[in-house]
Amino acid sequence: MASEDLTAPLGLGRRRILRLPFGLIGAGILTVVATTAVIWMAVVDEPFGGEPVAVVPLENTVEGLASRDIEVVEIRPALDGDLGPNLRPDARASSLGPRYELQSKSGNGDASTRDLINPDPRVSERSDYGFLPRISSDGVRPLDAYARPFSTEFASIPKIAVIISGLGLSEAGTQNAIDNLPADVTFAMAPYGSNLDRWMQRARSKGHELLLQMPLEPFDFPDNDPGPHTLLVSLRPGEMLDRLGWLLTRVTNYVGVVNEMGARYTSTQPSMQYLLEKLNERGLMFVDDGTSSRSLSAEVAAQVKSPFSSVDVVLDAVPREDEINAKLLQLEGVARARGVAVAAGSALPVTVRQLEVWARDLEERGLLLVPVSATIDR
Repeated sequence: MASEDLTAPLGLGRRRILRLPFGLIGAGILTVVATTAVIWMAVVDEPFGGEPVAVVPLENTVEGLASRDIEVVEIRPALDGDLGPNLRPDARASSLGPRYELQSKSGNGDASTRDLINPDPRVSERSDYGFLPRISSDGVRPLDAYARPFSTEFASIPKIAVIISGLGLSEAGTQNAIDNLPADVTFAMAPYGSNLDRWMQRARSKGHELLLQMPLEPFDFPDNDPGPHTLLVSLRPGEMLDRLGWLLTRVTNYVGVVNEMGARYTSTQPSMQYLLEKLNERGLMFVDDGTSSRSLSAEVAAQVKSPFSSVDVVLDAVPREDEINAKLLQLEGVARARGVAVAAGSALPVTVRQLEVWARDLEERGLLLVPVSATIDR
């Protein structure tokens, strides 16, 4: 021992190295982790309950409606959090919650309020801008799906369609038109209006047929500018298609479009042919607002076989009661002479008031008020 003390380094002669059982410690930790996992899986009903799962049971059937006739219109919210016009909390969602909406695909004529205010999935498709109208796989057009039914029992009675434009631009004016005008009056929604989905739903719930106003290039553009997405004759096809796509997604549930301004555009044959072909591909009608005598829309519509109608009388170019009443008398004369006539006006209080009074005894005078889709052969 003495020799070992003399040869060992100073202070280390009698130190013993501590040896820990690392293998046993590691095995113990693994055992604790495994035991915890087994207990958690046994106690928790859904160990993967945090995963996004949507279950829609469709085993049951409703009278006259099978489960195969029902589909989920949309479950995905937009990037900005908006659920879309058919999935917002105020869109009369079903018991599945405000993010789901079931809609019938049966296509019967007696639609419920929900069918009126929600986009028909057969004739709608998602795009970068929103819902685009389209022709369904079985040939149903938006013109067919959203047209207001009308009676053909009295085919010989002269018919009058009235279009009121500018809905969505003024809250008071829009609400006044919806509250006071007959259901057969057609409403044209302004693409730059606010709360268009809400106004669409209110108008449709009252039974009104809808058009979308389409801003087209006037002769004095840009001094007279209908808006940033105006269709111009100088646009390239890609630019034209992009603007058209933006406009067509501003609202849903409409049967066609009516031009806003556009004297230059409607008098340019290639531009009108391009527009009407695109509208025809999407199952929409075109209505000429009747403000330009140089418009070629009727001729081009006949060439491309597009559903078409044209305004005969502008009611409130001069927004006074006596002038509007004179135009209404002129409208009746056109209807009796031709069998059908179309009028257009704006949602001004004076126009709405005179139309409300005029329409009260229209049938007693031997005339029938119809939606604008009834003025074409559908």
